[in-house]
Amino acid sequence: MASAAAASQALSCRPVTTDEVARYDEQGWVKLPGLVSPETVRVLLDMAKARMGEEAQGNAVSPMQQPFFNPEVSDGPASPVLRPLIDGIGASAKTLMQRRKGLGVRYFGDSFAPKLPAGRETRHPGAGATYYHQDFINWGLDRSGGMTFWIALEDLAEDTGTMSFLDGSHRLGALGHYRSYEIGNDIRDDYPEIVERCSQIGPVTYKAGDATVHSNLTVHGAGENLTDRPRWAWIIMANPEDARWTGAPPEAFLTDSMSHLDRLDDDARFPLIG
Repeated sequence: MASAAAASQALSCRPVTTDEVARYDEQGWVKLPGLVSPETVRVLLDMAKARMGEEAQGNAVSPMQQPFFNPEVSDGPASPVLRPLIDGIGASAKTLMQRRKGLGVRYFGDSFAPKLPAGRETRHPGAGATYYHQDFINWGLDRSGGMTFWIALEDLAEDTGTMSFLDGSHRLGALGHYRSYEIGNDIRDDYPEIVERCSQIGPVTYKAGDATVHSNLTVHGAGENLTDRPRWAWIIMANPEDARWTGAPPEAFLTDSMSHLDRLDDDARFPLIG
C-alpha cells in the first residue's frame, strides 16, 4: 500500500461542471465521469481490501441487516489520507446543493460498499438486489438537500449490480421508508405511478474513478451482482449545514447527547467539508 504521505498527495477529485450541476437539478442525479484520479482509486481500493480482504468478507458482519451490499466504514475525515478527498467532494456537494451563500456542507458518513456475488455463499447479507428506495426518510433529518456520491473502484458493467435511477423522482417528495412498503420491499410496488412518471436510467456502467451522485429524495436501486467477484465501490454522504435531527430513530448515526431538532453540529462526527 502507498505511504500515507504519497497517498495524501494522490487523493484528489475534480470539481463538478456547470452542465453537471444543471443535470443534477433536473434529474435528481448525475454521472460524473473521472471524478477521482486513478491514483486515488488505487489507494481507496487498497484501503478497502486491507480492511475486508479480496473477497470483501473479512470484516465484521454489520448489525444493520440489509441485502444491498456489505458496508465497512473508513476512518473518514479523521484520516489525513482521506480528508483532502472528502473536502473536495464536500466542495462539489456545496455547488450541487445551490443553497444560500455562506451555508456550509457537513460530512454525514462514508463506507466501502462491495456488493457480494449473488451466486456464491457468503457470511454477510450483502449479496442481494438493492430495493428501489429513497435515502431521505432513514436519515432522520428534517430537510432534504443531502446527497450520496457513489464512486466505482473498478470498471463496473451492468451485471455487477450497478446503480439505476428514476429520473426526476426527487420532485415527488418523501415516499416512505423502504422497510414500510406494504406489498414488498420496493418503492415501485407501493407507488406504481412513479414508473409511469419517471424514466428509469441504468444500470449505469462505470470506469474506475467514475461516480454518480444522487439526491436523498431520488429513487434508486440496483440489481444483484451476477459475477463471481465483489462489486467494489466507495460511497460518501453529505448534508446541508442547517439540517437537524427529527428525533426519529435514524439508521445512519448515533444520537447520544442529541435532542429533538438539534443540528448535526458535532464537529467530530459531522465536520464541515464544504
